[in-house]
Amino acid sequence: MLFNSLEFAIFLPIVLFIYWIIGSERIKAQNIWLLGVSYLFYGWWDYRFLFLIAFSSGVDFLLAKRIEASTSTLNRKIYLGLSLFVNLGLLAYFKYANFFIDSFTEVFTFFGSHMDSSRLSIILPVGISFYTFQTLSYTLDVYRSKLKTTNSCIDFLAFVSFFPQLVAGPIERASNLLPQFKLKRELSKYNVQIGINLILLGLVKKMVLADSCAPIVNEVFSKFVHMSPLEVIFGIFAFSFQIYGDFSGYSDIAIGTASLFGFTLMTNFKRPYLSKNISEFWSRWHISLSTWFRDYLYIPLGGNKSFYIRNIIIVFGISGLWHGANWTFVIWGLYHAILLLIFVFVSRLFKQIKIPKIVSISLTFLCVSIGWVLFRIDSMDLFIEMVRILIVKKYSFNFIEFKHILVFAIITTVFIFEFILRRRTQLFFNETQKHLTFVIASIVLIVFLGAFSNPQEFIYFQF
Repeated sequence: MLFNSLEFAIFLPIVLFIYWIIGSERIKAQNIWLLGVSYLFYGWWDYRFLFLIAFSSGVDFLLAKRIEASTSTLNRKIYLGLSLFVNLGLLAYFKYANFFIDSFTEVFTFFGSHMDSSRLSIILPVGISFYTFQTLSYTLDVYRSKLKTTNSCIDFLAFVSFFPQLVAGPIERASNLLPQFKLKRELSKYNVQIGINLILLGLVKKMVLADSCAPIVNEVFSKFVHMSPLEVIFGIFAFSFQIYGDFSGYSDIAIGTASLFGFTLMTNFKRPYLSKNISEFWSRWHISLSTWFRDYLYIPLGGNKSFYIRNIIIVFGISGLWHGANWTFVIWGLYHAILLLIFVFVSRLFKQIKIPKIVSISLTFLCVSIGWVLFRIDSMDLFIEMVRILIVKKYSFNFIEFKHILVFAIITTVFIFEFILRRRTQLFFNETQKHLTFVIASIVLIVFLGAFSNPQEFIYFQF
C-alpha cells in the first residue's frame, strides 16, 4: 500500500476516524487499534512478512526484559548478543544471502576454482532494514541502562510496526517513540495542520518532483552509452532530485500522518542540498540513520578519540551495505568516507581560507551527485563506462527537449515551494488563511504536475 495510492487515500481516513472515535481516554484500545492496522498495512505487501516482524519484535521484548533483570554483566552481554544475532541474522539471510553467495563465487573464480553459484529464492521483506534498526535501538539502550523496559507487549509491538514510518523510516529511537504510546494523545488544531501540511508537501515532492524526474532518469541510466555527456549529466542531476523528492517526501508523509494520530516523529531531512560541506550534508540527510550509526557504531568504536579514520571507513562501508546488497552500495559508502576524510584534512590545513557559500554548496552537491551514480547504477563496469563517456565523448546542447525544460521548471518550483514553507512554518501553522493557501497550492501542483499515469514505488522500499 503506497502513500501515493488510492488504497492509502481510503485507508487513512477510516483508520483515523475509528482511532479518534475510540477516544484519547482509552489509550490501550487506541494502541491495540494501531497495532492491528499497522499489521494490516504491512501485510498488504505480503502476509508472510507478518510472522517475521512479530518474531523479531517478540524476541527483543523478552530479551530486553532479561537484560534489565540480570545483575550479571556476562548474562547481560549474552542476552544482548542473542538480540543482535537474531535480528542481524534475519537481516543477513533475507537481504544478503545471495550477495554473499555471488561474492564468494567471484572470489573462487578469480583464483581459478569453480564453485556452484546457485542462488536462493528469497523475497526481501519490505522495510526489514528499518525496523531491525528500530527494534535494536531498544535492546541496546536497555543494555546501556539508558532506557527502562516497557511492561506492555502491545505498546512495544505497536512501536516497532507503527505504520506511518514502518517501511522507510524515520528510524525512530525507542526512547523517543515508545513512551508516546503511554501518553494521552490529543486531536489538536496544530497537529492536524502540521499533519496535513507535511502530507501534502510529501506528495508534492513524490508525485511532482520525484515521479517527474523518473522517466528521464530511467532513460539515461538505461541508454547512456548512446547519449551525449551533457544529457547524461542532466540525468545524473535529475536522479539527485528524484531520490531527494522520493525519500524526503516519504519522511514528510510519515511525520505528517503520525501527527494526525498525535505522535511526534523526528525530522529526517533538513534541506541537505544546501549543505556547504560533506559533513554538514550527513547532518541533514537521512538524519535518523546517520545518528543511529553515530550512536551505536561510530562512538562505540572510539569516535573521534581513537582511530577515527578507521571508524569513519567502517561506518560508511557498513552504511553502504545497509542500503543494498551490491558492491556499488559499499563503494558508494566508502566514497563518502573518503570525501569526509578529505574535508576533515583540508579544513584543518586551510582554516583561514573562506570559500564563497554558493561555491561550497555547488561543490558539495556535485560530489554528492557523483556518488548517487553508484547508488543508481547496476554494476561497477557500467559506472566506469559512464565515466568514460563523460570524459571521451563530445559535449553538445542538441539533446535539450521540452521534457528537460519541464523537469528543470518542476525542480525549481518544488524547491521554492518547500523553501517558503520551511522558512514560514509558524506562519502557515498559526494562520488559517495561510494554511488554506498552502493546501490549495499543494493540490494545484499535484493535480496539474503530478505523475498519475504510472505511480512509482518509493526508492527506499528496496532497502
